[in-house]
Amino acid sequence: MVDTLSSTPPVGAPPRVLVADDDALTRDYIANLLRSHGMDVETADDGQRAIAKVRDGDLDIVLLDIIMPGLDGLDCCRLIKGIVGDGFLPIVLLTARADTDSRVTGLRIGADDYVCKPFDERELLARVNNLLRIKRMHDRINEAKQKLSVVAVQDELTSLYNYRYLHTRLGEEFKRAERYREPLACVMVDIDHFKQVNDRHGHDAGDGILREVAARLIRAVREIDVVARYGGEEFLLVLPRTNFSGALAVAERVWRAVGSEPMSTPSGPKKISISLGVAVYPSRDIKNKDQLLKASDRALHQAKHEGRNRICVFQHQGYMFRPEAG
Repeated sequence: MVDTLSSTPPVGAPPRVLVADDDALTRDYIANLLRSHGMDVETADDGQRAIAKVRDGDLDIVLLDIIMPGLDGLDCCRLIKGIVGDGFLPIVLLTARADTDSRVTGLRIGADDYVCKPFDERELLARVNNLLRIKRMHDRINEAKQKLSVVAVQDELTSLYNYRYLHTRLGEEFKRAERYREPLACVMVDIDHFKQVNDRHGHDAGDGILREVAARLIRAVREIDVVARYGGEEFLLVLPRTNFSGALAVAERVWRAVGSEPMSTPSGPKKISISLGVAVYPSRDIKNKDQLLKASDRALHQAKHEGRNRICVFQHQGYMFRPEAG
């Protein structure tokens, strides 16, 4: 989720500026100057009000007078940097103090620039615009990183977790199950006769079926459960803290959610069925996450071998429990 304090304004939107100064003449002068150059300016007459406006978000830069009653500019700067956290909200300190120590103190606590009063309008505008440019670059980089982090774990077509993320998460859940002696279930799901959908209706229709199945899977499970696209028309459900009976109940709920209502295709509504293979840890033949995956895959293949549109549960080597499909 993008932090509102560091989000990039819409294209064409004016920069959002906060000017905090207890001197009304200086505050209004700076605000009017920035407004005359196309900026959207808010003002505050003390540090507390400045902090409140920062907490509301939607700011691109803050100009702080160092000497203000109550909460001064240096403390205000320190607090703002803490509020923003990993985001970037540039701060310009305004002061009549021209000594080096004051500048160094302000920069050490996180200020991004320093302007001495009385200031030249051109210098102030240049410094503000420079920091706004840096912020825009920072936000673009941050948004690109966020998009890449999503792409790294998300299947592009269905928006489910992808195969790469699945194995990482399954490993984590298996270690947790071992550590706390909790059950862990996997359900492998396969769309029946999916190739026929592609052959008869085209790949666009097939993609639509995949997206709809994914949406129904999400609605049929809990928030703590992991739903991933395993590959092609196969999906995998990872069900933490779920024992045999719980896994079977989830599998039946998923089976009914997908097959209960027809799905749209170019030639009209079409009933879609799925086959499911269920495996649960702990089990005599399941000692690690790979064995758990293989067991659910074996159960799925058994369900397809038995005629599809059904649920098979791996119990132990050489035995499959096959509940009625309904």
